[in-house]
Amino acid sequence: MSIDTPSRPSDATTTGAPATVVRPSTRPVGAPRRRNPKVWGPPIGVLALIIGFWYLLSMVVLAPDRRFLLPPPHQVVTDGLLNGPVIRDISRSLGLTALVAVTGLAVAIVIGIAWGVGMSQARWIELSLFPYAVVLQCIPILALVPLIGFWFGYDFTARMIVCVMIALFPMVSNTLFGLQSVDVSQRELFRLQHASRWTTLTKLQFPAALPAIFAGLRISAGLAVVGAIVGDFFFRRGTPGLGSLMSVYQSRLQAAELFTAIIVAALFGVVVFWLFGVLRGLAVGGWYDTSGS
Repeated sequence: MSIDTPSRPSDATTTGAPATVVRPSTRPVGAPRRRNPKVWGPPIGVLALIIGFWYLLSMVVLAPDRRFLLPPPHQVVTDGLLNGPVIRDISRSLGLTALVAVTGLAVAIVIGIAWGVGMSQARWIELSLFPYAVVLQCIPILALVPLIGFWFGYDFTARMIVCVMIALFPMVSNTLFGLQSVDVSQRELFRLQHASRWTTLTKLQFPAALPAIFAGLRISAGLAVVGAIVGDFFFRRGTPGLGSLMSVYQSRLQAAELFTAIIVAALFGVVVFWLFGVLRGLAVGGWYDTSGS
């Protein structure tokens, strides 16, 4: 015979305080959060300060006869962004620069991940190869640009090589860091199950390394854009890219057009950075969330 005992009242009931009802979140796992003014307000405020400081330098600090060196923002908009021929030239050059950047980034991703995976498999491989990754990062690319032009010409291939050299190191270092950051207990569990090296890599190390790999991807994506523009800037032969167009504007003292090209290049880099952030959210956002909310 069972005796039904009344359940113990909660502390909120005994003290007279209203009970707190915890409702489960209705947001799907991995779904993007709504942006509120606390998120986009500060960047807009900083942008307003930058534009105000820009006007101060152009309209107050610089003399009228030297104002062509730093045209005010409204002149950049009218002479550059709203100028049809200028925008068409910049769009054509941006297309080639984007092709170089995407191709170089793809090559850097393949080489960087393979390099990092190889070093993660044995300590002696890491000791043998990682110093050369650091050397590659420290090489002054601008000093190698003439040699790259001599060896590979001055068109697409040479610019892609410059792009790869600039964007490679973050992929190597982040891949290696992610693969080596696996929890020791999980690694021991795979070892106790006599898992092969390939199984451990594909089922444990690589999934755990995805957040670090995507962080490297976002860094390398921005550097790939920089590398493509640097290659365009110095390889002035062949099909002109955005860097070549900047060089032309600089030589002609077309400051408004030059600032327009710089703004377009920066926006392109931001878009590429944001795109890989979205891909990271789709790939690992459901189980790896650093926002804390």
